[in-house]
Amino acid sequence: MAKEISLIDKKYYSISEVSELCSVKPHTLRFWESEFKALKPVTRKGKRRYYQKDDIKMIRKIQDLLHKEGLTISGVKRKLSSEKKGQSSNKFSEKILEDLEELLKSIK
Repeated sequence: MAKEISLIDKKYYSISEVSELCSVKPHTLRFWESEFKALKPVTRKGKRRYYQKDDIKMIRKIQDLLHKEGLTISGVKRKLSSEKKGQSSNKFSEKILEDLEELLKSIK
């Protein structure tokens, strides 16, 4: 079972720290980076990877989808992509509602 993430106030985490926090081997993290567009750690000098809190949350999500829900890599990609589309359509719907409310106010 993966350890509960206890993130201290750091902006960046090394691949070994993330590996330990999420109970995922470093080579698996590197593979996931190549498979999932949403997982893009910052790379610096010497191609060292530095993960941020959002990256760690994405790793946990991928891990849950693969291991707990039993999805395949392509299934996880589809699920993440559909969630992203859903979020953007929600923002679009909110914008339309705001515009309609402004229009209604101007009519009154």
